[in-house]
Amino acid sequence: MTQPPQPPNEPPQGGFGAPQDPPPGGFGAPQDPPPGGFGAPQPPPQAGSPQAPPPADPFGKQPDTPPAGGFGAPQPPPQAGSPQAPPPAGNPQTPPPAGVPQQPVPGYGYPQAGPPQPGYGYPQAGPPQPGYGYPQAPVPGQPQQGYGFPQGLPPGQPPQQGYGFPQGLPPGQPPQQGYGYPTTPTQQQYPPQQNGGGNGNGGKKFSTQMQIIVAASVAVVLIVAGGVWFASSGGDDGKKDKATSSSGGTAEGKGSGTGGTVGGGGTEKAPADPKSKLAFQLPEPKVTDVTKVDGSWVTDKAYVKSGLNEIVGYDLAKGAKLWSIPLAGRLCAASRHMSKDFKTAIAFEAGKPTKAKKYQPCNRVGALDLNTGKLMWSKSVTAATSGDEPVRYSEVTLSGTTVAAAGTEGGAAFDLDTGAERWKPKVSADGCYDAGYAGGEALAVVRKCGTYDDPQLVVQALNPTSGAPLSSYKMPPGVDFASIVSTKPLVVAADVGDTAGDGSGISDFFSIDASTGKLLTRIAADGEKYAARCASTEVESCQKLAVGNNRIYVPTEDHEGTGEYGDTNEIVSFDLTTGKPTSDRADAGDRYTMYPLRMDGGNIIAYKRPPYDKGGQIVSIDGSTFKQTLLMENPGEESVRDAENSFSGDYSEMIYSAGHLFISQTMLSKPSGSSLDDKEYLAVSFATG
Repeated sequence: MTQPPQPPNEPPQGGFGAPQDPPPGGFGAPQDPPPGGFGAPQPPPQAGSPQAPPPADPFGKQPDTPPAGGFGAPQPPPQAGSPQAPPPAGNPQTPPPAGVPQQPVPGYGYPQAGPPQPGYGYPQAGPPQPGYGYPQAPVPGQPQQGYGFPQGLPPGQPPQQGYGFPQGLPPGQPPQQGYGYPTTPTQQQYPPQQNGGGNGNGGKKFSTQMQIIVAASVAVVLIVAGGVWFASSGGDDGKKDKATSSSGGTAEGKGSGTGGTVGGGGTEKAPADPKSKLAFQLPEPKVTDVTKVDGSWVTDKAYVKSGLNEIVGYDLAKGAKLWSIPLAGRLCAASRHMSKDFKTAIAFEAGKPTKAKKYQPCNRVGALDLNTGKLMWSKSVTAATSGDEPVRYSEVTLSGTTVAAAGTEGGAAFDLDTGAERWKPKVSADGCYDAGYAGGEALAVVRKCGTYDDPQLVVQALNPTSGAPLSSYKMPPGVDFASIVSTKPLVVAADVGDTAGDGSGISDFFSIDASTGKLLTRIAADGEKYAARCASTEVESCQKLAVGNNRIYVPTEDHEGTGEYGDTNEIVSFDLTTGKPTSDRADAGDRYTMYPLRMDGGNIIAYKRPPYDKGGQIVSIDGSTFKQTLLMENPGEESVRDAENSFSGDYSEMIYSAGHLFISQTMLSKPSGSSLDDKEYLAVSFATG
């Protein structure tokens, strides 16, 4: 986890934005009471005597020594004509005498009378930088609990927001974005209005006069800040395409980029009792070498999983073997898509390994009927690109009734039902070839041109019947591999210039208009903040993300939670038309981390990876409200936990459907060392009800 930068030990000469000397007695020293005593309404500050606020730690950290009455207790007002310069960052102020009620001092970022003065925390020209601390998305009437959330608050007392949350935001004011949240322009902060009960130390409401002053000051600040952001957002920092800017913006509403509504329409409903039981475990087959076992599907009758030289259908409830499809050799690739009548596609080796030939060529493409457990057809093709040898494949997908397979020798396509050839690799005058396809609702291809050391990638939307390009988008220089996240809408992920730095294969997302090939927006996905993964040379390999509602949903990286130990994270989203972040945020909760599995209508199905002493959870996140509904909670017994946690999130497949959860391996290897005594499974299943 990336640690936030620490504030400087001392401010610049004169303080941040405050050219005046400190008042006599030091910062926070007791001042003479105002006329009428403490708590009496006070006139506004005189024009020309702005008050510089004491700085708050930019990461939401409180001083080590709390003032009397607790953090947020009212402080004495400054003397007229004696503006205060802020104390050094991070130094707690001298507390006032205990038991003496004080008037509140404007906090860090509080709007000042007169024209706003640029200072520490004031919106600056140029692209804003995100702070450490993620914005909370408050639900009306429901306080958001987080790091440092106060317990046992008096009735009517507004709770303090959690770790890294800007304090004291008024209704309707967007919060400061922080850790794991897409970057938006910074906004000045202002202190909360205390209710009649205050914090239990005699705080008073703002007077009518003060409320008018605050409202006017805020309006001026927001107008100026909006102008600064508008002026700074039009530039291009050299990384983002000129077609749009994703450098920030205020948090979007829940509607899509075109103003529509999102959420709803899902088929997954919460059971009467979400507590699940271990349904079955499939033992891991013994292998002598690294072996791919990609591919798992669920029909209305069976859970289907690839194994060693076979595809097997299992009973949904008990895991009993229903049927098996033997293969000529090991599986090389499997489509993650099925047709509505439960048909899919695979690629496999032409024969089994021998001592003379350890690896057989992966040159067979086949179609499976998962209802009947039959291999409908299998075939290979030769092409001018491969000489007399059959074309070799490394990936395969399905869109409608088109099976498309590709590799370094180009791509070919077949009719799902008959196996009839639709197209095959052709020699290209410019040296380009189809490197890989992505299916689902539409068909798209990543086409590779140029040289090995200097490749040029082009993403095309294709006619699935003829293979003719419908549109083309040329990826920027510095992209060696590209992954297609979604074909409808068309979304591509890439590590541009190897800048991701975390092995995820993602530095940016590209939202493309499939009908024109025009780039709609390019979204920077900081590898230190977001945890989606497309770390493969295969075109259709992305994990831990979902696309729907004209948004892309991604998990943040793990970070410290609110408890004494254990990490947590969130799921957030970006608008695919504007590239701006939305206000969506789903919290995993203490010691859980979560990531999307798939869309369910307009809702997001997500898995919560558990702490060491609990079972995992499946939740449905409403795409409109982002309210989480618990669909499944797995047992917490040690042996069951061990089985669930034995699967790596990066090298496993997870399917949730109608109260059943299936987790399976995608790669097997020969046990060695300490792993010889470990129980390993090809797949495990949990079920509710």
